[in-house]
Amino acid sequence: MSDIIWPKGFVPGFTDNYCSNEVIVAGLSAAEVWPLLAQPEQWPSYYENSANPRFYDDKGPELSNGVRFYFETFGFPVESQCVEYIAPIEGEAGRVAWHGWAGEGETRLDVHHAWLVEDLSGGRVRILTQETQVGEPAKELAQTVPNPMINGHQAWLDGLVAAAKARKG
Repeated sequence: MSDIIWPKGFVPGFTDNYCSNEVIVAGLSAAEVWPLLAQPEQWPSYYENSANPRFYDDKGPELSNGVRFYFETFGFPVESQCVEYIAPIEGEAGRVAWHGWAGEGETRLDVHHAWLVEDLSGGRVRILTQETQVGEPAKELAQTVPNPMINGHQAWLDGLVAAAKARKG
């Protein structure tokens, strides 16, 4: 199975907060899941913790390498830039990741949020999302029980799967 490619400064274990969520689901393919993840305007339709996505510079509606976008999540307005985008193809995992940031000075939060979507044997799809965070807000989130990032990202995965199944009919 594939794994996340981490940029310098965002490697798990060396950041202030890290979370990982994964599902493996039968009856869906990467091609059926991908459009819902690759288009931020879709996120609020299946993930209630996402709001007001928009692109800059007349880009979109699909993410691509280098594209800047904005959305709100976990109470933070997040400026973002897509730093990895490879749509899934037969035998290869889809990869999307963005650097997101919010706040300034002591309130600054920087994240690397990455996703893998890959077909597995037996008509199954694996969806993995992992995020590392740097900054004072990340330190606070890491100490919060239950961890809001783990719970929030699980809700994102569950909503993504449900939306993909609903589209499939």
